[in-house]
Amino acid sequence: MLTWLKRFVMTAGVMCLSIAGGGALMWADVRLPRVLSDHMVVQRDLPIRFWGWADAGESVTVALRWSGGQATASARAEANGRWKVRLAPISRTGPIEVTISGRNTIVLRDVAVGDVWVCSGQSNMAWPVASASNGNEEVASANYPMIRLFTVANAVSDRPEEDVKGEWQATTPETVKDFSAVGYFFGRDLHQHLNVPIGLIDSSWGGTPAEAWTSQATLESDLSLQPILWQWQRVLADYPDARNRYERELKQWEQAAAEAKAQNQPEPRRPSQPRGPGHPWAPSGLFNAMIAPLTEFSIRGAIWYQGESNAQPLRAAEYNRLFSGMISDWRRAWDEGPFPFFFVQLANFLPRKPEPTDSSWAELRESQTAALGLPNTGMAVIIDIGEADDIHPRNKQDVGKRLALAARGVAFGEKIEYSGPLYRGMRIDGKQIRLYFDHAQSGLVAKDGKSLQGFAIAGSDRKFVWAEARIEGESVVVSSPKVDQPIAVRYAWADNPECNLYSKNGLPASPFRTDDWPGQYF
Repeated sequence: MLTWLKRFVMTAGVMCLSIAGGGALMWADVRLPRVLSDHMVVQRDLPIRFWGWADAGESVTVALRWSGGQATASARAEANGRWKVRLAPISRTGPIEVTISGRNTIVLRDVAVGDVWVCSGQSNMAWPVASASNGNEEVASANYPMIRLFTVANAVSDRPEEDVKGEWQATTPETVKDFSAVGYFFGRDLHQHLNVPIGLIDSSWGGTPAEAWTSQATLESDLSLQPILWQWQRVLADYPDARNRYERELKQWEQAAAEAKAQNQPEPRRPSQPRGPGHPWAPSGLFNAMIAPLTEFSIRGAIWYQGESNAQPLRAAEYNRLFSGMISDWRRAWDEGPFPFFFVQLANFLPRKPEPTDSSWAELRESQTAALGLPNTGMAVIIDIGEADDIHPRNKQDVGKRLALAARGVAFGEKIEYSGPLYRGMRIDGKQIRLYFDHAQSGLVAKDGKSLQGFAIAGSDRKFVWAEARIEGESVVVSSPKVDQPIAVRYAWADNPECNLYSKNGLPASPFRTDDWPGQYF
């Protein structure tokens, strides 16, 4: 009996060692991040980057083959198992096959060469095609095998991660229905105009602020952004009490919900989980988990639709430094220089005010516009297609189209007018103020044929009143009988302004103000 038991224990020990050894061999196999897979798009005209993991010191070779050409590069895995190679840029080819060889071999098929765009932000970027205007028709007609989609699974991390969850898929009605509508319509427009494969990486999360998408190093390096970090430390300190309070409220809600169900009544609103560790509002949490793992992947650029969560009275002006800092932050992380970055200005939203007033949404739009001071940027103005009672306007087609116009004009150098009028400067002329604009060469119009709306004017008392405005060539003249000595003008400066200044190419003018007087932020 003892001999049998001894043999059993010895056999089990050998089996455990074999399993452990097998695990080590599995780790030694060459592995790739999920963004490197079948059906992906690699960026044309830029070095093609491959990376992954293997046993320390293992030699890894990456070979690309296509009709009429091939390219090969090798690297040796570092002590931590990480390896990476760069291959020379490819302009255009048909499908390519990629072979990664080390102790094992991985073959990637149906790989296209084209333009890759990261699509990021909060819920209006995450908003799916199926829920956009004419969603059923858009889904049914989505048959674009050369538009490839990759959705990054939502995740938060307190340190930069090395991989994300997701997979590349060709565009079909089944794959597109839950994909970002803004991203898809943007990519579809570019694909139709440029006739190249398009890769779209949707890395977005509803209800999240910009600081969550910004690296810790950038937040720590700007003194004006320190309040964000201080506030989060306060959130973490308060979290234990907030968690206990939430658990008590959850129990009360569960009881109330059960009673409502028994009485066939509407369920009460479920209490929200408190912010704390692992929350998507954590500064840098989404950058670490959903952006950093992508930064080895060569891209053409990024599109961004976010700002609602930062459009608060004490935070809207802060977004000026935060957003521009985030753009520069991403460009450093990708190490491709100032790649094109296009963003959506916040739409009109909330009830319309009868008189001119301060607006945190207007301040946030101003902070967004300031990012145009960075090179290779463009802004889609959508002050005309929002919905007063819905923070998620369904017209995502025009949003994607206006972003694509910016990309065609800025990233690809097409000789097109890709922006509506942008305020450039002013001149006081007696009782009136003359305004000058960039992107007005095609001419200015009041879109609906009525008199211009949305202009307000003020004197030294800083009290704005509605103004009369008229177009004269490429300028607008503003005045009011209530203001004898005007010094400042604002246009569309409201949550949901009534405004109708356009360029003749059909793009709306961006909201603006000529003053820099303290608003709600102060």
